[in-house]
Amino acid sequence: MKPKLVKILLSLFTVILLAGCYTLSRYQNASTKRLASQYSETIASYTSNVDMDNDGIDDQTDILASALAYIETKPKYKSKYYATGYPDDGCGTCADAVGFALLNSGYDLMTLMHEDIVSNPDAYGIENADINIDFRRVTNMNIYFQRHAISLTTDIYDIEQWQGGDIIVFPQHIGIVSDHRNNNGITYVIHHAGPWQSQYEQDILDDDSTVIGHYRIS
Repeated sequence: MKPKLVKILLSLFTVILLAGCYTLSRYQNASTKRLASQYSETIASYTSNVDMDNDGIDDQTDILASALAYIETKPKYKSKYYATGYPDDGCGTCADAVGFALLNSGYDLMTLMHEDIVSNPDAYGIENADINIDFRRVTNMNIYFQRHAISLTTDIYDIEQWQGGDIIVFPQHIGIVSDHRNNNGITYVIHHAGPWQSQYEQDILDDDSTVIGHYRIS
């Protein structure tokens, strides 16, 4: 084999190897590092008058703190059915980031949504309720929050109405609103979007304003 061809093949192999290593380093390896808040003006923080789990922390603060605690566990992205309802293997999806944030704040969505679905199947369009999975579907979650949470603006530029601990819903995605903001005052989102996600907290609303739901639990 000619030396020039060997050199080209070695270079190509090196590029492929480096690309493969980079790809593997990014897969299922989102960073838990928080984004620094860039907004210089002061926006008063909302505090709920409810403390559902009686831990001395109001619901709004508790939900945000629980969401941050959940992503600190570095959950791997996996969409599957669990007989336990809540994932028990350190994996999950966007729905689970919200589900665990609420569960650790005193709201068991698995039970609450199952009871509501069984009592009002037409509202959800569900004939055969399944407690283990229904509460982990974004469409069902959005319906439940429409029925039982405080509905707020979906205008991301109405910045004072967006508070850390709120819930944000997209057509096929869901997350928790951060208490940190970009330089336009638009909040970041704490979410679990997929195995290639670079960070769990991201500045995505300026780029994607297709918000269909914005809710506050109490």
